[in-house]
Amino acid sequence: MAAINTCLLSPNIISHSPISRSPSKSLSILPPNLCSPLHYSSLTRNIPLPEVASISYPLIDTKYLESEFSGHGVTFTGVNDSCVVRMALENGSIANLMLPSGLITSYKAQMWHGGTIELLHTTVSEGRNGSPVIEGGVSLTCNCENDEGLSWTPSSWDLHEVTGGPQGSIQVELICTGSDGKIEAKYMVTLQQDLLTSEIKISNLGMASLRMVGSVLSHLTVSTPEASYAVGLQGSDFFSKPPILANFSILPPSFGKTKNQPSKKSFREIFSSWGTKNRSPEKFAREAEKELEGEETDNYKHLTDEMSKIYRSAPRNFTLIDRGRRNSVVVGRDGFKEVYLLSPGSRHESYGRYSYICVGQAALLQPIIVESQSEWKGKQSLHNPNM
Repeated sequence: MAAINTCLLSPNIISHSPISRSPSKSLSILPPNLCSPLHYSSLTRNIPLPEVASISYPLIDTKYLESEFSGHGVTFTGVNDSCVVRMALENGSIANLMLPSGLITSYKAQMWHGGTIELLHTTVSEGRNGSPVIEGGVSLTCNCENDEGLSWTPSSWDLHEVTGGPQGSIQVELICTGSDGKIEAKYMVTLQQDLLTSEIKISNLGMASLRMVGSVLSHLTVSTPEASYAVGLQGSDFFSKPPILANFSILPPSFGKTKNQPSKKSFREIFSSWGTKNRSPEKFAREAEKELEGEETDNYKHLTDEMSKIYRSAPRNFTLIDRGRRNSVVVGRDGFKEVYLLSPGSRHESYGRYSYICVGQAALLQPIIVESQSEWKGKQSLHNPNM
């Protein structure tokens, strides 16, 4: 199978053999100077998923990016038709971003004891056709539509600008424009000494209003969900919904089979079942009231069991604690009104493939309305309070 250099992903990358029934092969990991290409166009999911999009990306000229955007604490490494953008600060904090997918595969944060720790959970496994499959990290999944028949999802990003420097903060700005020129999306990833932010800006250049449904999904690595807690969600209304299966989502094949959990749905199915067409914001609000399942009563919520919930009235900041790794992350949002929270449960191996908690700053129950000739911004922040 094709090989991938895991140093370009998370320092704590987890490699796995395929979950399919085909004969097992080991994943070949090469030294940095012998890095083999990663083919995005041939990526397949390693578990059967309904209607997950197959994405083919254009070739990236890494030498051009190096000549135009080098410096600022940013380096570029070509991996065949893709590119890894490495953002590094002098205090030791590092983030890796892949082009053109926009997937953040690593956030290595500085700690109080002088070392660093990986906060993101990224896995590499073998797909059914022998190509490597990258899952996890931080990814943006959204869809924009209007009453004129437009339906658009940004998926292939161009590098637009790099600002800042290694002494303070670095920002990498990506851009994606609809084929008709009526909609533009910018995705800004900013690395600060104790913070990683992912910000999306949707500009509506057309005459009809847009409805945006989506989420910034983060897979945060933990020792095991059994040792993990969400602090600060008490009093938040929640809904149990099917897990989001976006292009880079990680989910156990057995999720929901042992308990009365919602069945898995792809992001496209979510659009159809929670769809936005011909549904006013007032109707969304009325339907949400009918579907309301409860209010979070635990301010120190144990994440040991399988769960897939959307919190409608969560605070702008809450904390995820992993007692096993003695680590915490403060998750914040701006612009988004909902929080998606998924735990794969504790029936899996500690420090393994399913040792993560997925958090998403979201617009899933109710879409974001972007009026004609206006723009909307939404942001997620991952704050490291352990310096």
